[in-house]
Amino acid sequence: MYYIIFPLFYLLSLLPWWLMYLIADGLYVIVYYFLGYRKKVVFHNLQIAFPEKSDKERERIAKDFYHNFIDTIVETIKMISISNRTLNKRMGANIEVLNALYDTGKNVQLMAGHFFNWEYLNRWLPLHSKFPFVGVYQPMSNKTMDRILYNMRAINGTILIPTKHFKNQFHHYVKDRYALGLAADQNPPSDLKAHWVPFFNRLTPFIPGPEKGAKMKDTHVVFCHFYKVKRGYYQIHFELITDAPRSFKDGELTRLFAQKVEAAIRLKPANYLWSHRRWKFTYDAAKHAHLVVEPSNG
Repeated sequence: MYYIIFPLFYLLSLLPWWLMYLIADGLYVIVYYFLGYRKKVVFHNLQIAFPEKSDKERERIAKDFYHNFIDTIVETIKMISISNRTLNKRMGANIEVLNALYDTGKNVQLMAGHFFNWEYLNRWLPLHSKFPFVGVYQPMSNKTMDRILYNMRAINGTILIPTKHFKNQFHHYVKDRYALGLAADQNPPSDLKAHWVPFFNRLTPFIPGPEKGAKMKDTHVVFCHFYKVKRGYYQIHFELITDAPRSFKDGELTRLFAQKVEAAIRLKPANYLWSHRRWKFTYDAAKHAHLVVEPSNG
């Protein structure tokens, strides 16, 4: 099946950008107005995040989000055949912030939210980072699509680790230097195994793994914000959070990360993946009070 599906996607990826975006505009109409893909989830999330905005303002954010979401899909298809020269024209970054850390001898943990377009990041970063780039991914149930995406993401040297193998087999994939990229704003598997921190004025559970990993490996921790400059063009902003993660009390690093994700979203509200159920867990003081991360007094 792969040898039937892949050539079709490859040929589709060769279409000019203007035509791909014309297709994206058509798909937007279908997805937003006819299919209503996850609209209830999107508007529920926006109501929580921006209660001060009017219904019309939240609707504008939602529509812009769906445009970005569909653009990400067609841009991912373009990634199958895009040249590195074209990719370099369409993405930029303050990469010197990341590369300056290489000579310290310590590795890096990149912590990001679900910003658009993460596929550009997967392809662009290995070309410019002194560190080998390591990404953690969730394999797709469709084996053909999983193979296509895997090959696309790994083409420039990204080391990809399946989520189910990450905890116990990281050392098999990575032997020496690395910059590990993590989407660290995900819902935890359990609300009782999480750091509960403020996120858009609501106590919200965040996965504790990224903080634990940074402390265990004593890495630099870098916040990675990527965003659309104009259609098809993106920018990455790297910001060093700390070079001493072990100096943070339990949960403090996660709390700081949540603050940075929220600040980035407020700058560009439609640049975030609003279609996932970020607030599926509700805070219950009887269950979660001991998991709340209080602000540092330092």
